[in-house]
Amino acid sequence: MSVLSELAFSADDLALTRFAVSPMWEVVSSFRLLMSRAAHPVHHPWVDQVRPRVADAGLTAGWLAELVPADGYLCDFLTPFPAEPSPSLDAELAAIRATPAESVVADLDNLGRSSARCEALRSAPEAWLSQVTEEIETYWELALAPYWAKIRSVLDAEVFHRARQVAEHGAGRFFNDLHTSVSWDDNTLRLVRRSCLVTRHTTGPGLLLVPSAFAANVLTWTRPPAPPQLAYPARGTGTLWEHRPVARAEAIAAVLGRSRTRLLTELDAPASTTELAGRTGISAAGVSQHLAALRGAGMVSAHRAGRSVLYARTAVAESLLTAPV
Repeated sequence: MSVLSELAFSADDLALTRFAVSPMWEVVSSFRLLMSRAAHPVHHPWVDQVRPRVADAGLTAGWLAELVPADGYLCDFLTPFPAEPSPSLDAELAAIRATPAESVVADLDNLGRSSARCEALRSAPEAWLSQVTEEIETYWELALAPYWAKIRSVLDAEVFHRARQVAEHGAGRFFNDLHTSVSWDDNTLRLVRRSCLVTRHTTGPGLLLVPSAFAANVLTWTRPPAPPQLAYPARGTGTLWEHRPVARAEAIAAVLGRSRTRLLTELDAPASTTELAGRTGISAAGVSQHLAALRGAGMVSAHRAGRSVLYARTAVAESLLTAPV
């Protein structure tokens, strides 16, 4: 059954409304998607690549599997309030480890699970939260870090678009365009939800808006006196995994060389040295040498995935290869 939440806004609340990009919101929403087992029209290339790695690492039966159910309530301590517009994963993990014990217990009560892991976390939060964050770091390295440049570009573009929308048309137009479950009327934000009633009486002032590449619906977070968080599906995710041809390959090759340009082009999806050697015909030793040079120039990043290392294009490379002519 749906629940209608009404969040009243004063002038001060509107003044305190802002955006943030949160790595932890992407962790929980992407893990939920990965564990749903349902086919996804947009994210299936990512799911096909990531699901085997996550399973091989044993993460499908770990802490995240306990704390991030397929639907319903998500423990609020997993998505701490961002103190800045784009906190690092390390900063958010530190905030998780610093969660007061009573908040962890309250979240677990809302989650309603009585597994051995949840009971251990309930009895000694400080002792077990470090293990939770260690698993999150492993998941991040396997599932999100190699793709973060692309994901971040979508989220940054969403924030820019929404900020311009507010500036040109006002908050009402922006809120009414945010999601089908969200509407704005008479200085009140209304959210149609299946659970988790949100009102101004149960939240702090203002509102934090968090775009997500993986969220399927609007998700909320409330922990007074902090403002409520509203995580919502970002625009542009439909193009996230599309292959984008390099329009200026010849010009780039004149600067970087053909082999390095070819490797960057092949890294439209993260790959190992062996995979790149097989695709390009360059020897494994040659691939390693070129990747080391590209990594030193900040164009490639390396991410441990079990016994392999995955290489990915950074934001610097993405902007160079996909910029319009």
